Amino acid sequence: MRLFTHAAVGALALAAAALCAPAQAQDWSLEKAAEPLKGTQINVVFLDRPGYRAIIQLLPEFEKKTGIKVNYEIVPYESSREKQVLNFSSNGDLTIALVDLVWIGEFAENGWIVPVEKFTSDPAITDPKLNLDGFFPLLLDAFGSWGGKVYGLPFDNYSGLLFYNQCMLKEAGFDKPPETWQELYETYAPKLTDKAKNQFAFALQSRRGETQSADSFMRVLWPFGGSLLDKEFKSNLLSEESQAGLKFRQDLMQYMPPGIVSYDHAEAVNALAQGQVAMITEWSAFYSTLIDPATSKIVDCLAVAPEPSGPAGRLPALGGFSLAVAAQAPEKEQKASWLFIQWATSEDIARAYVEAGGVSGRKSIYEDADIKAKYKFVEPMVASWQKGVPEFRPRFPAWPAISEIIAEWGTKMMLGEVSTEQGAKEIGTRMEDILAKEGYYDGKKALLQ
Repeated sequence: MRLFTHAAVGALALAAAALCAPAQAQDWSLEKAAEPLKGTQINVVFLDRPGYRAIIQLLPEFEKKTGIKVNYEIVPYESSREKQVLNFSSNGDLTIALVDLVWIGEFAENGWIVPVEKFTSDPAITDPKLNLDGFFPLLLDAFGSWGGKVYGLPFDNYSGLLFYNQCMLKEAGFDKPPETWQELYETYAPKLTDKAKNQFAFALQSRRGETQSADSFMRVLWPFGGSLLDKEFKSNLLSEESQAGLKFRQDLMQYMPPGIVSYDHAEAVNALAQGQVAMITEWSAFYSTLIDPATSKIVDCLAVAPEPSGPAGRLPALGGFSLAVAAQAPEKEQKASWLFIQWATSEDIARAYVEAGGVSGRKSIYEDADIKAKYKFVEPMVASWQKGVPEFRPRFPAWPAISEIIAEWGTKMMLGEVSTEQGAKEIGTRMEDILAKEGYYDGKKALLQ
């Protein structure tokens, strides 16, 4: 709660500063703000995901209005952090940082990104309608804030949702999705699994890497009352609650396709889209893939609900990014980058962005009745964003190294090579060694995650 309060206060202060801009700010326009920056080129890394394809589709509008050229490179997620870190470490050409939820601490503490207060204090380049309060507070806090300062604006944000084939559920005798993980396992899964027909109840994307550590391992900790760390930053994986979640995952595997440990997002989404599985818990951004007849056989049968709740309540997966100005960029490029970030995350283009397949972090767009009616994922996603855990995955600089350890031993757990207790002990020992070297136990670093 302390982190949320700091970020919220920072957001309010920034919003107030924007509102108190001089009277001439009422004449502000993107075109006018960009006049001194025409011909400037800015550089950013994008991913091959629906939210990026959506903003690319809208880019000509920004470039026409501003005369600013946006150069983007589409990079696989697995190499996107390394590519950016190398660029920032060598004073490269990136002018915008694409910041994953779990990179915000690393990018901020290394000085690679600039707090937005530098730009919001300049009315010439800050839209009076910026309205930081218009973002879901959870998103601005989790994706864009660190140590009480706002660095980035939420972009391509996800909530974990339950996507399901309501036709398959109906055939099995169910008129609604499971409310809890236990109900999914005990009641739904046996009736929805027919191994002779290669049909399964559920698929949990679990490929070794960030998919294993974030989408699989962490997903079963929080709802069962577990967590990666305790308040002293020591491992909490051997707690009764954490073990309950990890053991539940092992039990649920009997109702998943063979080879589930090799499933990434594409495989899990495709398994649902092709009718092989009845349910998946996946990011909201994959909705557009599942309703596209070119990629999905279940368009008319697709339904969406919040992730099931566990003994600790409904604590869904939280993932996504923010866009931040790179500190290495020259002043002119920083200003141009700030104009782009404001535009890409603005309320003004939120509708066009959502209709192109993106997921906006703005509250107002999801209040429109036609948007809620057209996009089935909206209401469960908004419900998920009312309550969540910003540190669903720790956001400190040590996460990438810890993620690799979790990916290794989490995979071994699922394969039955070690027990959940053995795996948890191995992860805990190695994780605490990293945190000790980082200075979290001798007071050199604050216990922020």
